[in-house]
Amino acid sequence: MTGLQGLNALVTGGGSGIGLATARLLAERGASVAVLDLDPEAAGKPLLGYAADVGDDASVRAAVQAATADLGGLDILVNNAGIGAAGTVADNGDEEWRRVLDVNVMGVVRTSRAALPHLRRSAHAAIVNTCSIAATAGLPQRALYSASKGAVLSLTLAMAADHVREGIRVNCVNPGTADTPWVGRLLDAADDPEAERAALNARQPMGRLVTAGEVAAAIAYLASPAAASVTGTALAVDGGMQGLRLRPAER
Repeated sequence: MTGLQGLNALVTGGGSGIGLATARLLAERGASVAVLDLDPEAAGKPLLGYAADVGDDASVRAAVQAATADLGGLDILVNNAGIGAAGTVADNGDEEWRRVLDVNVMGVVRTSRAALPHLRRSAHAAIVNTCSIAATAGLPQRALYSASKGAVLSLTLAMAADHVREGIRVNCVNPGTADTPWVGRLLDAADDPEAERAALNARQPMGRLVTAGEVAAAIAYLASPAAASVTGTALAVDGGMQGLRLRPAER
């Protein structure tokens, strides 16, 4: 079994960007897919939408319970919901640090905690967390965001160790700068959006932003039976940003 036929998946933050691309791809490959999002209607058919705030435990528990009941079980959890932050360690106050860490880290905890009883009943259980290149590379003006994604990377490894003997695989994807609505908003807010986009393209060795579909393909692989022996892994989808050190292009 290498497709996703007969499997049930849940994607947080599935109303836009990487989450929506992932939910649609999982459905295309045969899975029944539910989306948890602040705006669940944005996902559209054939996806099932459920309103949930990953920053609120009761909201998450209720949505996971409802989605799993409607799906008839749960095999795949994609923890994708997250928010961004810009600035150095000194640029954000305590409240903003708490807010971002609560969504990006505790959101993974809350959803996984609610999903685990259902995943334990699956013959093919997989959790995939959306992490970031920011977890493994020092990026300027991303202190808070990097801290949150570094925690997600460590959490992924710890969860993989905790649940491997229960038959639950846990991995993460580390996208580079992706062409998503959040990045679009950052570009719109820049003094020179075109120059900022060019700079983001240039820092990835392939010379362009990663697409949401490319990240979704990596998530779908890690969630699938084709990755049955893959757990505790961070899969980079970053155009070579983390591992390559190219000489400047000749002019």
